[in-house]
Amino acid sequence: KKKTFLKHKSECKCRRPPGTEIYRETSDNDVDNDVNMNGSRISVFEVDGKEHRVYCQNLCLLAKLFLDHKNLYYDVDPFFFYIITEVDALGAHIVGYFSKEKHSAEDYNLACILTFPQFQKCGYGKFIISLSYELSKREGKAGSPEKPLSDLGKISYRSYWTHILLTILSKQSAKDNVQIKGLSDMTGIKTEDIISTLQSLDMVKCWKGQHVVFVQNHIIQKYLDQKKRIRLCNSKYLTWVPHAERKKNKA
Repeated sequence: KKKTFLKHKSECKCRRPPGTEIYRETSDNDVDNDVNMNGSRISVFEVDGKEHRVYCQNLCLLAKLFLDHKNLYYDVDPFFFYIITEVDALGAHIVGYFSKEKHSAEDYNLACILTFPQFQKCGYGKFIISLSYELSKREGKAGSPEKPLSDLGKISYRSYWTHILLTILSKQSAKDNVQIKGLSDMTGIKTEDIISTLQSLDMVKCWKGQHVVFVQNHIIQKYLDQKKRIRLCNSKYLTWVPHAERKKNKA
């Protein structure tokens, strides 16, 4: 009810998510054209599900309104939540989030992802995906989203993987002899996701029992000619330090 909302708004003094701010990007920064397309200031907060249990539970319940497959409600302790916000003079307004297991045996770097409806079609989906991979790169390992992906998730990830891989390959020469493992090290994308993406583009071949990159310049050029503008996380504004390193520094 509106009355309940106004009462809460008058009593609650919180104007930003709890947790730690790990990313800040403003319209005043020297931002690449692919990022921050609408000039808004973006901040990201890392929230520990164990330390801020009620906030994360409420966030999951809110997300359930928009995600049919959402089944995490109350057991939020094993997860970190990364809250993406647009910031103005009134505070930090949540536009979306993703959750990530604190300890994943399968090296999943994303468990659940949501951009709220009023902020969809603004490029935040790709931003969130790219942020999850930037965290994986900081950890020094390749990551992958939790499987199975929804139909929409498959489309979003395949689009992201295609953009990243074709952009990198467009900057390589024949003498660079690009390997799938090398692409994985550069991007933080798991080798199986790279292989499946390149297979969909007919740019991988099997030679002597191994998958090798088969660069087709006309496919790369056709993609580049589309001049797609994609909002991605810019690593220079990310102040996040892997939790394993934090524990070492404290010891």
